[in-house]
Amino acid sequence: MLKLVLCILLVVAGIYNDRSSSAEAATNCNPIQLSPCATAILSAATTPSETCCGKIKEQRPCLCNYIKNPTLQKFINTPNARKVAATCGTPFPTC
Repeated sequence: MLKLVLCILLVVAGIYNDRSSSAEAATNCNPIQLSPCATAILSAATTPSETCCGKIKEQRPCLCNYIKNPTLQKFINTPNARKVAATCGTPFPTC
């Protein structure tokens, strides 16, 4: 399952170039950057790593576009993803 998620993120990262806000333009919006969080997002029992938390904080300006993307939203807009972000001290933005 983890390999499938990572493959999907790689494909999406290759075609995802939408940067609609200045905060996103300053951030390298690339959903593959969240791959260190895949295990924690897929398993509620897994604690996110420091690397994962750093990437979530770095990618926070991009989360609304990731949530709006039909391919990504099923991974990003989930209770586990929100739990991981909250554990990392980075609550989801209101989109």
